[in-house]
Amino acid sequence: MEGPIRGLGLSQKQAKERGAELLAMVGLSDKLNHYPSQMSGGQQQRAAIARALAVRPKVMLFDEVTSALDPELVGEVLNVIRKLGAEHELTMLMVTHQMGLAREFADRVCFFYGGKIAE
Repeated sequence: MEGPIRGLGLSQKQAKERGAELLAMVGLSDKLNHYPSQMSGGQQQRAAIARALAVRPKVMLFDEVTSALDPELVGEVLNVIRKLGAEHELTMLMVTHQMGLAREFADRVCFFYGGKIAE
């Protein structure tokens, strides 16, 4: 709730409502009063996405968003990203080594080598 209160000037009530709405969007309505340590890795990733969305960004950066997850949790996070792309006007930059993920989500792909765009 801190981001929307301090960054967007929302009241505590408005921020709590926004937080509940975003947690529902990422499939975590039942985790409203939980700490990240009480959630699985996939739930933590989805909660982090909701937290980032709380301040209404125009661009989101996903840096290896699925790299630390068990294979069954990867699907949870990818479903949230699919939903974001379909329902929100949001530019998403994704860093990944998984070519299948890049192929599925990307409008454009850049390959970097030595800190520069190679292709």
